[in-house]
Amino acid sequence: MADHSEFNIGELAREFGVTTRTIRHYEEIGLLQPMRRGQARIYSPADRTRLKLILRGKRLGFSLDESRAIVDLYDPARGNKEQLQALLARIQQQRDKLNAQLTDIKQMLSSLDDAEESCRKALKKARKQEKKQTKTQVNKKGKT
Repeated sequence: MADHSEFNIGELAREFGVTTRTIRHYEEIGLLQPMRRGQARIYSPADRTRLKLILRGKRLGFSLDESRAIVDLYDPARGNKEQLQALLARIQQQRDKLNAQLTDIKQMLSSLDDAEESCRKALKKARKQEKKQTKTQVNKKGKT
């Protein structure tokens, strides 16, 4: 990436650890709009920033549409206030969703622990019963 005013698809793919197919997909759905030089896609620093924000949104669990809505609010002339407020709201929504899932997971783990304990007790009881029956059968055979 010697010239930081433009990037090719391979450079961006390597930098962000994604496939060129992923970048082309983002282009197909309108998230990125690179210039063309013949068949080559030429990405601007703004395209690079959009890709970075899209991938950050993906890591945070945002859908591509949610990422698009936030990225489209990018307005450095106004300090990105609207974008930052939207991002903060979406982060809180995602946090609430994950905390609810975490609560559900903890409840499920507790239920699994209870079920496991019940199974172990029942198995222990069944083994004792089996031993008792085997011992009784041996005693009956010995008396005959």
